[in-house]
Formats: sequence, structure tokens, C-alpha cells
Amino acid sequence: MSNKSFSESYKAAGVDVTAGYKAVELMKAHVAKTMIPGMISDIGGFGGAFEMDLTGIEKPCLVSGTDGVGTKLKIAFMMDKHDTVGIDCVAMCVNDIICCGAKPLLFLDYIALGKNVPEKVADIVKGVADGCVGSGCALVGGETAEMPGFYPEDEYDLAGFSVGVVDKKRILNNDNVKPGDVMIALPSSGVHSNGFSLVRKVFDIENKPLDRFSDVLGKTLGETLLTPTKLYVKPILAVLDQVNVKSICHITGGGFYENIPRALNDNVKAVIKKEDVKVLPIFKLIQQEGNIPERDMFNTFNMGVGMMLIVAANDVDKTLEILHAQGEDAYVVGRIEAGSKEVELL
Repeated sequence: MSNKSFSESYKAAGVDVTAGYKAVELMKAHVAKTMIPGMISDIGGFGGAFEMDLTGIEKPCLVSGTDGVGTKLKIAFMMDKHDTVGIDCVAMCVNDIICCGAKPLLFLDYIALGKNVPEKVADIVKGVADGCVGSGCALVGGETAEMPGFYPEDEYDLAGFSVGVVDKKRILNNDNVKPGDVMIALPSSGVHSNGFSLVRKVFDIENKPLDRFSDVLGKTLGETLLTPTKLYVKPILAVLDQVNVKSICHITGGGFYENIPRALNDNVKAVIKKEDVKVLPIFKLIQQEGNIPERDMFNTFNMGVGMMLIVAANDVDKTLEILHAQGEDAYVVGRIEAGSKEVELL
């Protein structure tokens, strides 16, 4: 970039292009951590290039996903902590991609803010880079848009986009789900990045401090709520490499009732005993503080289960063994029965 690029008029309107250049320089070290084979572009160009290694893939299919962090960002603003929300952004995209059986390859982020503070932008990108490293994909580019008058000076929005690849014959197909199959739960790290409009209302966070310690949570409420969304790519890829997984479900907004049916076909239903779900303390606190009906909780939050794998009964032990070796405290959470594409919570 040219060091001659500067506009007094644009700066007077609230946009400092030199701050953008500084932000790029500060984030380069973070981006460098995400370098993986195939990444052939450097940050600062007009597009991100990636050379795919298609060895062993007969019919490569690209799978893409996009998402943002949502109003969880309000927690980051209030705590003035910006180096983890990028993990959320990556996780919400790559966790969707892996549900198709695809391996994430690359990621791009988009940050829109009221005022470009280079150090803050670098913190945000650090989180994005950490998320990419944790899921084995490359951060090939992104965009930072300074938008004075549109966003308050101390606020921003963060969204991302990821692309993965899978051999067509290995794309997961929920038509293969049959009665007798078993559902395996992978625990969540917390609320992840969904339901925060309700969370903020329940705890009245605009008017009550987030730094108050909770004996129930074992940490402050703010720390608990800002816990990044868990990345499931690597453990699930390890399972896919050895087990014929029938279907995968990412529990996001809409909770159990909205997401689990997406992993089913029209001839089956998922049957789960609520007592078998290892509900995290934060959800019990949300339900208690907000006086929220149990069904609404399971229809809004992940309740402690971030992902579910559906496998044949004779593959359960092997699947659990692989996941446990990957550090996942996975467990059997339900079963598949004949039905009509629904989830039944007993």
C-alpha cells in the first residue's frame, strides 16, 4: 500500500484510511498463523486465492457457509474484550460445513465498525485466526469497513464466510438414517452464539454488571456468556475418517426442536430423554432467572449439546472411542425410531 494514500476530506467525514492500513499491519501476524498448504495469496490483495489438493477425491463438491456472531457482540462491547468473538464467527460457519461431511478449507471475515481502532480490529482478527487454526482452515482475506454515522464509534458487527470440500460420494445424506440408529452428543462450551437477545433480556445486562461472580457458574456472568463457540471440525473429521456416520446436526438457533429434524428424513423421529441431556449450569440459571418454560429453553438454546452425530448401533462404541481420544466428553443422548421428521423429548 502506498504511504501517500491519505485524504483530509475523508478523515473529516469520519473515515481515517491510515487507521485501516495500520490495522492490516497489526493483523498480519495473526493471519500468518492460519497458513496451510494451498494458501497462495497474501493479505492486502483484492481476493484470496487457494489451491485445492484434490488427491483421492473423485468428484469434489464445494460446501459453503456464512454466519455472524449476533448480539453476543454486545457482551464483548460491555466487557471491552474483543479477542474471542472471532472464534464464534468461524465456528458458526465451519460447524455447519462439517455437517455435510466437508472439510473447511478457507475463511473470510467482514468487520463493519463506527470507528477503526487498529488495535481493536487486530484483536478481533486474532480471534478469527484462532478459530481458523482450531478448525484447520486458512484465513485468506477479509474486509474492514469503517462506517461512521451508521455504527456507534465503539461498536461493530462481525460476519464470516467459509468454503469446504467433500467428495460427492461422501456427502452425508439423512436418507440413510434408520430406526435403531443412535444419537451421540458432543457437549457445547456454553450458550455459543445463539439466543443472546433473550439472554440479554433475562439478565438485564444493560443495567446490571457483568463482572459479578456467580457461585453457580464458578466464574463471572460475563466470562461465562463470552465463552467462545466450540469448534467441532477436527474431532468430527477424525470420526468421519473411520466411521460411516449417517447424519450430523449442529444445534444452533432454534435449539433441539428446530435443528434436529434437519438431520432426519421423513420416515424417522429422534427420541431423547431430557434427563439424559447434560444441561450446563448457565442454562439452568437462564431458565430460573427468566422463568422460562422448559420447552422454550429446548427451542432456543443448545442446552449443553453443540453437535449430534447419528450412527448405526454397532458403530457407537467406536465413535465414542474416537471422540474421547480427541478430548470430547461425548455420550449417547437418544435414539432413532420410526416417525415423521420430528424430535420427541420425553
